[in-house]
Amino acid sequence: MNWYLQSGTDSDVVCSTRIRFARNLKEFSFKLQNREEVEKLENKIQEEMMNIGYGLKFLKLSNIDEITKISLVEKNIISPECALNQKQLCDILINDEENICIMINEEDHFRIQVFNSGLELENTFNLAKELEEKLDNIFHFAKNKKYGYLTACPTNVGTGMRASVMVHLPALSKTSNIQKILEVINSFGMEIRGIYGENSQASGDMYQISNKHTLGITEEEIIKNLKVITKKIVEQEREARKYLAKNSIDLEDEVYRDFGILSNCRKISSKETRKLLSNVKMGTDLGIIRELTDLQVSKIYLYTKTANLQKYCKQTLDKSQLDIKRAEVIREIINNK
Repeated sequence: MNWYLQSGTDSDVVCSTRIRFARNLKEFSFKLQNREEVEKLENKIQEEMMNIGYGLKFLKLSNIDEITKISLVEKNIISPECALNQKQLCDILINDEENICIMINEEDHFRIQVFNSGLELENTFNLAKELEEKLDNIFHFAKNKKYGYLTACPTNVGTGMRASVMVHLPALSKTSNIQKILEVINSFGMEIRGIYGENSQASGDMYQISNKHTLGITEEEIIKNLKVITKKIVEQEREARKYLAKNSIDLEDEVYRDFGILSNCRKISSKETRKLLSNVKMGTDLGIIRELTDLQVSKIYLYTKTANLQKYCKQTLDKSQLDIKRAEVIREIINNK
């Protein structure tokens, strides 16, 4: 199974971990704007594929169908900006496990990304740093003695690293403590966003937490600070869940009602699925809902997203068909343990 279908450390609250490095090559201008420049970069990368290793394959996004590109966005593997680039100037390097993906010419020449399930900051960082150093030896990244790595956006200068975790916080939302948590996160030099990063909205009580600063702080300090904050959030979310579970019959009733709709509906939108699944995941993690496993919850979460639903069904669907097929797939996953 790929990482996004696996359970990891503290995965009842922390769904995933990502480490991303923004890097640019010395010999190219920032943010390549025409096909000739991009082809020069593409040729350089393809010449070095044997030296890069890690099972990475070079894919031109202009050769990939729209559904496949959006399915990668839904998995949080590539950004919407990368997938929807109107000039079709972005490419990716990706392995079969999809735990490594390098976006090429998104905002910087390279956006080196490594993913993991659960809270795995140190292990994910170690692999990402190993890959980054190997690529630096091959391509020679632009760096300044005073400011560190040079990036297209000044907010990424320095380490050029964004460490992030995706967290599920339904109990903090239900107990009206989510705003306090958001304020604390901000005061500790972290920022919180929706599931698809900058300018996206939270959906299904999912939030992405990452470091705000990349300059004047080391990579190790970023990892340490994010881990401390995440551990505190995990603790607070679990306390909130215990509080809700005190009135066990009320919580059981609520999560089973949502499970009942998911199990028996004949058509359902993506938005409603996300909302219901938030409660169902919490109920499963608390051991209230015993009819589901973590893997089934992960499959429902992934394969009910619009593009991945069509990939799962191996057919293109219109809106009315999507809602009907989504309900069918949910029932299929629930009934096949």
